[in-house]
Amino acid sequence: QVQLVESGGGLVQPGGALRLSCVASGVTLDYDSIGGFRQAPGKEREGVACITTNDSTYYADSVKGRFTISRDKAKKTVYLQMNGLKPEDPAVYVCAASPLRVLAARATDFNSWGQGTQVTVSS
Repeated sequence: QVQLVESGGGLVQPGGALRLSCVASGVTLDYDSIGGFRQAPGKEREGVACITTNDSTYYADSVKGRFTISRDKAKKTVYLQMNGLKPEDPAVYVCAASPLRVLAARATDFNSWGQGTQVTVSS
């Protein structure tokens, strides 16, 4: 099974940017897609982006045009560049791995999850 560790969260002002990293280890051949999810208190978990091994990407409408997901295969790392952060973006951001080549970030398709990293947007 693949293990995932996120980093890069923190406090940023509205309009600012953060880059989250998700490093995979373990049996990394067992997964095809990496997804980025977020969960804020009192809200449902939301899949914001995902990327497949052939570099196909998906973005939720709420982040399209602001967030960019990419991967460095040699480093087994996926990045989520978040620009133009808004007051509605704060959450714990979690990456997850799926053995499937997914077309969207649906949580039920993902079977390995990281612990998450907190993103806070405040002036």
